[in-house]
Amino acid sequence: MKELLTYVAQNLVEHPEQVSVTEAEGDGETVLELRVAPEDMGKVIGRQGRIAKEIRVLVRSLAQRSGKRVSVEIVD
Repeated sequence: MKELLTYVAQNLVEHPEQVSVTEAEGDGETVLELRVAPEDMGKVIGRQGRIAKEIRVLVRSLAQRSGKRVSVEIVD
């Protein structure tokens, strides 16, 4: 999941070298924290949060296939 999120984020932003994903365990699920350059934040979130929502759906559906629970948080 972490690799997928990194790949998707790097292809959305203008500064792919500043994309980082950290993985944390909590409450029976894995939390992936996505960090991007401040000027790329809008590209990852999208209008009305549509891109961020689709990223979360994509990662969550992949996690369900392997029987895991994963959530994505976009951190400033």
